[in-house]
This record gives sequence, C-alpha cells and structure tokens, in this order.
Amino acid sequence: MRILAADIGGTNTKLCICDEHGRMEKFQEYATESRQGGPHVMARLMDKLAEYDDFDAIAISTAGQVDSEAGIIVFANENIPDYTGMRIKDMLEEKFHKPVKVENDVNAAALGEAFFGAARHLDDFLCLTYGTGIGGAIVIDRRVYKGANGVAAEFGHIVTHAVADRGNGGTPLFYEKYASTTALVEMARDVDPDCRNGRMLFEKIKQGNSQLEQVLHVWVDEVVYGLASIIHIFNPSAVIVGGGVMEQDELVQLVEARTKAAVMESYRDVKILKASLGNKAGVLGAASLFCR
Repeated sequence: MRILAADIGGTNTKLCICDEHGRMEKFQEYATESRQGGPHVMARLMDKLAEYDDFDAIAISTAGQVDSEAGIIVFANENIPDYTGMRIKDMLEEKFHKPVKVENDVNAAALGEAFFGAARHLDDFLCLTYGTGIGGAIVIDRRVYKGANGVAAEFGHIVTHAVADRGNGGTPLFYEKYASTTALVEMARDVDPDCRNGRMLFEKIKQGNSQLEQVLHVWVDEVVYGLASIIHIFNPSAVIVGGGVMEQDELVQLVEARTKAAVMESYRDVKILKASLGNKAGVLGAASLFCR
C-alpha cells in the first residue's frame, strides 16, 4: 500500500510516500506558515499533496487536539490561528477521493516509534516530547489510549509546582512551564543572553561553561519531577522521550539515572529510551494508521 503521509507542525510540514514497512520516498519539508491561519495551512497542504500521484490513501499527523474518528481539529492554540474546527478528513477526501486518516502529532510520533522505531518491541509504553511545550501519548497493546474525550495524556499540564508563582494569582504552574525546551532556553538566557536555543546551550557546555551546565542540571531535575509522577501512576515498562533536546545520548542517560533514583524501588525497572525516528516520526506514525 502506498500512503501519502503528512506531518503538520507549527513551524514546518513534512510529506512523503510511505509503505506499510516504513520505507519512504519523495520526502520533502516546507514552511507551514502557521501564523497565517488554519485555512492557509490547509490550502498550502492541499497544493503540496497535489504534487504527488500513485498513492492509495492519505494519512495526516497534525498539531492540535484531534477527533481522529471524524478527522476534525477539536482545539488548536494560537500557534495556528483559526485551526480549531477544521474538518481535515472531509476536505481531503472531497478533493483527492482517497481514504484519509488524521491523528494528533504526538500520538502519531508514538505510533511511529511503536511500528518502526525505539518501541517496536514494546506493546505498552508512554511517550513524551520536550519542545515548545510537552506533549504526551499513552500506548496500550500498541494502540493509543485516547481517554473519554479523545484528548488523554496532556502530560505537560500535570502540576509539578503547586502555587509556585504568587504573582500569578496563586495559579498552580504546570510541568511544561519548567521542563519544556522553552523553559530550558529561558533559564539559560538568564545566565547567558546570547544562548538562544538548545543547540547553542550544549555547544557552550562542551566549551566548559559551568554556569550553563548547572542550568542544565536544574532543568533535568524539573524533567524528573514530572516523569517520577507519571511513572508512579502508570508503572510503564518504558518511557520514550523525544524532541530535539533529547537527541543528546548523555542527556537521556542522565534523565534515566535521576528518574530511577527518584521513584520507588518497585518502579526502577522502567527504561527511559531516546526516540529514534527524529523528524520522520510524525509521517511514519501517520502512515502506520493504515498498517493494522
């Protein structure tokens, strides 16, 4: 089966033809231009999809909360204005006359790892991605657990600092406020205003910047606070961690060591595994929707 798969992100969109074995061809990536809004994003996507021929189905991974049965964006934040309510499945089936499936991007990434990546030998696992925020997915028997309303695993919104910011009206502050890549870069810039992203942070640490190394260790503790809570709830055999910052092997090893020290002894068999598919996880996971 030849599946035309797309992964719509806030910054970039990836496209490729993929088969049921994860073999890809005609891969391309282009700027999503998300700030121009959902209708523009979809019009641009359909123009790009129309460049392909000889495919049997279309699979979409996308940012936002997704009703995967209906193929509708239930909710999208300000990163893609006017995206909420977009009926992606209906739009694409009407234009291309092919079956279409739609899934949330983190769920799709987890499925990509389950079918073709780090979790291909696991039936049950959790997946967390550390980026602008923190995304999550729960996989049970190699299927994503969706919850009552189809939006389970908002791990970025567990509370790790209850009423930490009195200036915020006493509102509890969430995991992603402290443990996302955005939080890491903000902490780093307080020490070094020239440190604009995670890549620069690691380069400066390798050059011997001890202050930024301390920032990284504080941030790792924040990552561990959330992971320990999640592990105590789910008792998973493995947690797959992804996002650009987690491509550092040494960082994943540090997170694993500190997490195992933070959980109860009976939970210490858990494995913290680095996601292996990089920026191809979304398209591969989308394609896997037709591989069952």
